[in-house]
Amino acid sequence: MAAKTKTVYVCRECGAESPKWMGRCNQCGEWNTFTEEQVVVSAKSSFSSSPDVHTSSLSIKPMVLRDVVVGEVQRSTTANDELDRVLGGGIVPGALILIGGEPGIGKSTLVLQMALTLPNKRVLYISGEESAQQIKIRAERISKANMDNCLVVSDTNIDRIHQHIKAANPDIVVVDSIQTVETERVDSLPGSVSQIRECTGILMRIAKESHLPIILIGHINKDGQLAGPKVLEHMVDVVLQFEGDRNHMYRILRGIKNRFGSTNEIGIFEMLGDGLREVSNPSEMLLSEFDEQLSGVAIAAAMEGARPFLIEIQALASSAAYGTPQRSATGFDGRRLNMLLAVLEKRAGFKLATKDVFLNVAGGIRVVDTAVDLAVASSILSSNTDITINPGICLAGEIGLSGEIRPVTRIEQRISEAAKLGFKHIIIPKYSRLNVSKYDIEVHQVSRLDQAFRLLFQ
Repeated sequence: MAAKTKTVYVCRECGAESPKWMGRCNQCGEWNTFTEEQVVVSAKSSFSSSPDVHTSSLSIKPMVLRDVVVGEVQRSTTANDELDRVLGGGIVPGALILIGGEPGIGKSTLVLQMALTLPNKRVLYISGEESAQQIKIRAERISKANMDNCLVVSDTNIDRIHQHIKAANPDIVVVDSIQTVETERVDSLPGSVSQIRECTGILMRIAKESHLPIILIGHINKDGQLAGPKVLEHMVDVVLQFEGDRNHMYRILRGIKNRFGSTNEIGIFEMLGDGLREVSNPSEMLLSEFDEQLSGVAIAAAMEGARPFLIEIQALASSAAYGTPQRSATGFDGRRLNMLLAVLEKRAGFKLATKDVFLNVAGGIRVVDTAVDLAVASSILSSNTDITINPGICLAGEIGLSGEIRPVTRIEQRISEAAKLGFKHIIIPKYSRLNVSKYDIEVHQVSRLDQAFRLLFQ
């Protein structure tokens, strides 16, 4: 009997299916995520009720966990220290890696640069968005590019991609991007939930059966999440987010999921005309060098994962020109900015209700570390009073709703980074457990906002 087609509605977030459209998904709870798709249903069932058939077809037997033999995982280094840091030491054989980011942020450049610098590895670069000539032009722009071990093909059909992989016998495969790959088994457009799920499943089986690392490049939606169903992130082994502001030169590679390492590491790159350059010491590049002191500027000792670096917080507080004061934050959570302004108003007694407040994290990076609260509040107060903060002081501390300075994690690494860059003073929470005498920097411990402000503006 011939196959027939039926219409289903699939949730873009979790991949749940429904015979009719629903405003809210019952599985993930998201609204307006169901899209209509055509699914081909085969009349022939692959299930057999005969117990003999199932018993005889089992080639893999369950094993006692104690008897499972685990060998040492041989990782392949990428000749890129920042990428290796985020991956946990290199690429694991058979790993399925997903790299997501905004259009034009540098995902393809990062992966192509890695493919051209891999030592003694044969890479198959499969592109569904660019021709081989376009890839060659970008490769020539990357300095010190070795093109002998990189094979390029422009194709979007998953069956032909499988044939290319078997014919080329590469060491690593790159698919750019997973949203362009399609299969004839699913009757829907490329980039749909069904197409992405089916094609990723095929690539996952290829990776696991042949122990072949496959790197997928994915797009993100308007909310900053990876496009496609959430099941895509569950299927892959590693999810990396490549983020940054296209108007700035710095990029951050952040680990969202990693089955072979920690997600507490980040890699920092600088976008140049000849590709991405690794930034080994981001603190020196994120701090501005001005001869004159400026108000509204404070230095925060922040952490991204397990990596400390110092960033410059800039604030501008001015009288509101209109009835409703403006609150704007770039690189910082706007809701947390409103909370800090309320704490300064209620607990510290500073009248900011009629002030426009603009906040910016220098360098175009986004910070989620709550330890920058003290630097944010200090920069706002510095701009409001037009009093400069000593450039030799940096700050680290989380602000509570009662105006207290709460302890933060990895305080010793923050102090060491500040001392290494030549700062003379650092203000930290009072109840941090550490020996302050072993550092070449004067450590000031405070428990409330007013104590910190007395040190800064005395």
